[in-house]
Amino acid sequence: MATENTAVMRKQAKWSRCIARICAWLFALMLLILLSPLFAVIGALIKLDSKGPVFFIQKRGGRYGNHFKIYKFRTMFSDPAKERLDIDVLEDDPRITKVGHILRSTSLDELPQLINIVKGDMALVGPRPTMPSQTDNYNEYQKQRLLVRPGVTGLAQISGRNALSWDEKIDLDIDYIGRKNIRYDLYILIQTFFKVIKSEGVYSNE
Repeated sequence: MATENTAVMRKQAKWSRCIARICAWLFALMLLILLSPLFAVIGALIKLDSKGPVFFIQKRGGRYGNHFKIYKFRTMFSDPAKERLDIDVLEDDPRITKVGHILRSTSLDELPQLINIVKGDMALVGPRPTMPSQTDNYNEYQKQRLLVRPGVTGLAQISGRNALSWDEKIDLDIDYIGRKNIRYDLYILIQTFFKVIKSEGVYSNE
């Protein structure tokens, strides 16, 4: 009987994850369509503000360590000589454009990751994707971050974001994976909305 109950619970959990994934995909697709005018406006402002592409595209480590290309609105001057591979950016970083400061403070630069959700690379909620140079060298504990799709937001984002240390982010992400469910994801999404309004933890020196 216990074995049968376990099998039923696993089947229900599988269906729950499937339904959640379909809902997230439909939601991301709907947002992409509804926000297409905003995408056009932001794209025009980026082009007027500085030379370079509208989108910043970079390789990241995703679920099970698979690499994928993440999409963001470009917030920095497009100068290969000044490009660095680090993710943490200081508020007074001279590479950030005028429009880029606005996009970063409002987190609008993250909107193109809706494309990643539709493509299946990312989820709405999950550990933030980091550089392959990091994910390819994770230890066994850190590899737990790669058991789920990376998210546009996550527990670390509502708990301090870039003000957190790397180890603190890892611990929070693994804690999230152990408690992951639809209600918890909704809670994180709601908290993310308030964090974005307050512009908390945008830069690593905050």
